[in-house]
Amino acid sequence: MVGEAREPETEAGPLEGVTVVDASQVLVGPFCTMQLGDLGADVIKVERPGSGDQTRGWHPPTFGNGEESLSAYYASVNRNKRSITLNLKDERGRDILRDLARDADVFVENFRVGTTERWGLDYEDLAAVNPDLVYCSLSGYGEWGPYAERPAYDLIMQAESGMMSITGEADGDPVRVGVAIADLGAGMYATQAILAALFRRAFADAGGQKVDVSLFDGQLAWMSYMASNYFATGEPPEKMGSRHPTIVPYQAFSTTDGHVVVAAASEKLWQNLCHALERPDLLEDERFRCNADRVDHRDALEGIIAEEIKPYETDEIVTLLEAADVPVSPVYDMADAFAHPQAKARGMKATVEHPRAGTVEMPASPMHLSASATTVHRHPPDLGEHTEEVLSELGYEADTIRNLEDDDVV
Repeated sequence: MVGEAREPETEAGPLEGVTVVDASQVLVGPFCTMQLGDLGADVIKVERPGSGDQTRGWHPPTFGNGEESLSAYYASVNRNKRSITLNLKDERGRDILRDLARDADVFVENFRVGTTERWGLDYEDLAAVNPDLVYCSLSGYGEWGPYAERPAYDLIMQAESGMMSITGEADGDPVRVGVAIADLGAGMYATQAILAALFRRAFADAGGQKVDVSLFDGQLAWMSYMASNYFATGEPPEKMGSRHPTIVPYQAFSTTDGHVVVAAASEKLWQNLCHALERPDLLEDERFRCNADRVDHRDALEGIIAEEIKPYETDEIVTLLEAADVPVSPVYDMADAFAHPQAKARGMKATVEHPRAGTVEMPASPMHLSASATTVHRHPPDLGEHTEEVLSELGYEADTIRNLEDDDVV
């Protein structure tokens, strides 16, 4: 197909030549910088000597065993990076970071608000040595407001943003979304903002700038149509399980051996569903004539559809409804999802060889470009694996590097 992004014209990423200094850890910052690395940027990960990123110790599970093992959590967001250790509590370590920032395009940090200012590493400090630097700060609540100095955890963000108030069954306890979407969402917004700042720098004859992204803001933004529903009605949305507030039927149903989801999101699909289930009478029922009626009589209709689907095995009902052009899917677990033929066709499972832990598998980048590659070209680095390499690139002599190592600066 013309213009298809299946096989890019070059193996080089669109951000080749861009240098990112990643002074973040855990999830939000590393997820952001991993995306930049996937796009071809040279990402230099700055870690604490001895322990490194907290997630190096978050195991099991691991790839490999014993001393050769690698935390699966750490591996999930730290590919395509080089690791350097720096003791930022030592002024010499901070000087090295300034040297890194002097030659960098992007700096990313998620220290607690106020930390970089105390260390002389805030935006004003680093912009003084590199006016073209795009400086991204990630935090729980942002850099101003009454909660600015509070620490952040994904669970707290999901609760405080309203996400948990709409997640779970109507008669059940609030539950969190199964992955840390507050971190992942903020990481995506940070990537967008960094790319926008780089674009402005390149095409508006401008220098660098400060980027401030918070987990809390990101979650509020992700409320999208649920927030709009609240603004329109004045009524906060409630938990609905897998159901949709404005489309019926659009949810999960039980089968004899599992669950399927059915999405009858138009009048044509509703008609197809009724005919497939051999219930054309439902099309004449005044309670279900249009979607608004079906929403008003949700409980009655959902009960009817549930009884119709319940006797089928999952594969049987999926085959039946697909033949009728009704959107339907089994509820897959992770093994099923990555074995999905579409996931295979799109190359959505990547592998990379780690020097200690062996083969490491991970989700591939979902960004496909026709002229540039997004690749997994570096394994998740060992702690400090590239310290000497990076310092040498900065012009540090071998004797100087050894002295810094002896003094626990690197």
